[in-house]
Amino acid sequence: MVTVSSFRAATDRGTGQLPATHEAPVLLREVVDVSTHQRRSLVGSLSCRPASPACSRRPGLPAPARPARQIAAGFGISVGTAQAYVNTVVGHLSRRAPGLLRVLRETDPEHVLLDGTLAECDRVGDSRADFSQRHRRHGVNVQVVADPAGRLLWISPALPGRTHDLTAARTHRIIRICERQGVPVLADRAYIGAGSWVTTPVRRLPHQLTATQQTINRALSVARAPVERSVATLKSWRIFRRARCSPNRMSVIAAAVLTLERQR
Repeated sequence: MVTVSSFRAATDRGTGQLPATHEAPVLLREVVDVSTHQRRSLVGSLSCRPASPACSRRPGLPAPARPARQIAAGFGISVGTAQAYVNTVVGHLSRRAPGLLRVLRETDPEHVLLDGTLAECDRVGDSRADFSQRHRRHGVNVQVVADPAGRLLWISPALPGRTHDLTAARTHRIIRICERQGVPVLADRAYIGAGSWVTTPVRRLPHQLTATQQTINRALSVARAPVERSVATLKSWRIFRRARCSPNRMSVIAAAVLTLERQR
């Protein structure tokens, strides 16, 4: 069993590694309460140093890292030390996150569901790049891959909020990897033009859809509906509803969340 003292010793040595790789989830449950809500609060309330002078917290927002203060009070350590432990755990979990190719090989789904979502952020390094015209707010673009039943399979690293879903999918090579593994992809209209391997609805304009095309679109909507469960699972983590950290930290946090979700 990993204790906080052993975790502190590993961190103080400057290695940034935990005493045992397979014990990271155990340690995470020891640092905070065992309940899922508390673990999500731990990750969701992370605060980190801005990557640039422009990346600062907006006036009037409550102080971040409240769970870190609770951890510090519970174990008799400083808030800075508690935050260092949290960052070390998150970094350790993120390094254990699998890639999309590995996930597809392990699960071998008949097809996958692809969708993108915006994780809103309070802090912005580049206000133009992080601003999503579609959602009218700042954040980062995260791609979600789910199986036909809606179970979360993979979360992509974060890209600036203005990134289009199709561009994000190409950047992460999601379509190419799925095609390589022979796994068809179902997606919405945002991915029109991705290629023959991705099934998308028939574009409505500039002509009216025929009865057959409308039937195809309805059938595709029914088949794609379960992906919303994966998006809801992702948004159940507070960090993906309103992040108080730098957008540059979201990729590491997304990988850590993927590791935890795979252990359910």
